[in-house]
Amino acid sequence: MKNLVDLRSDTVTSPSKGMLECVLEAKTGDDVYGEDPTVNQLESYVASLTKKEKALFVTSGTQGNLTAILAHCQRGDEYIAGSEAHTYKYEAGGAAVLGSVQPQPIPFNSRGEIPLDLAELALKPDNNHFARTRLLCLENTNVGKVLSLAYLSETKEFAFKNELKVHLDGARAFNAAAKLDVPISEITKYADTCSLCLSKGLGAPMGSVLVGDSETIDRARRWRKMLGGGMRQAGLMAAAGMYALENNLDSLKQDQLNAASFASGIRELQTLGLEEEPQTNMVIIKIDDHKLVTLKEFLKKNNVLISSRRFVFHRDISTDSCTRLIDLMRVFDESY
Repeated sequence: MKNLVDLRSDTVTSPSKGMLECVLEAKTGDDVYGEDPTVNQLESYVASLTKKEKALFVTSGTQGNLTAILAHCQRGDEYIAGSEAHTYKYEAGGAAVLGSVQPQPIPFNSRGEIPLDLAELALKPDNNHFARTRLLCLENTNVGKVLSLAYLSETKEFAFKNELKVHLDGARAFNAAAKLDVPISEITKYADTCSLCLSKGLGAPMGSVLVGDSETIDRARRWRKMLGGGMRQAGLMAAAGMYALENNLDSLKQDQLNAASFASGIRELQTLGLEEEPQTNMVIIKIDDHKLVTLKEFLKKNNVLISSRRFVFHRDISTDSCTRLIDLMRVFDESY
């Protein structure tokens, strides 16, 4: 579709010319043997970027989260997660099905945090009746909401006090770092492991990187193999990931500026509104279900795709496209 504006997710980006050229020039080997130089380069680079001992290139954020949970927990253990978290709700129950690790969901608060007082109440006594609570899983960002550094620090102290490990689903942690204007290591330092996605705002075609201490990442590598994630000449995709990290981080701030501009336009409308002020690249509009269906159809006729109330801005959405989108929303607001 010509001049398509796709706001369904930041996973829909297309590789740039520079990224494709980087893929074509990539040096490859067999990653299962540890012999792919570009994969090794990517893992070393991300470990250094996050100030962790080791990194593991995985096929997806879901695989990164799953290998982390399985590396931290044994059969019959438990992990705590938000009731709307990706690790609990949107990954097909992988930890429970494949690892016999029980999830304990807790509602997020309005800031996308797991309230630590509720997490403490969910901790199981150490006796034979209960699964052993071993892991606390956070998500940053959650529907575009950024976890504060103060909250991350409190969570680390809470986990240490209760002998828990912390895993961060950092699918959009680079967006959070851009919002906070800090290096990614200022976020990852509060977690034992973190899964960082390359195929969302950074624009790579696939892949995530799991980081942590050497022993945990070695266990995760074994789980990756067991789950079918052992890759061969994966340097082709690792090269795209390297390009994304070296060239596309700055564009995340532009995505947030476009989201803020769109939100400003929505505030001026009569019948539509905002659920809340956007923090990063996601804008959630206030609209009833019936009108949302009509809005989807109207926007699709004008070469704009949405899937829900969530409008996700990314590197393929230009400032001009954002301005055009605001104009379309104004027309819809006045006509429907």
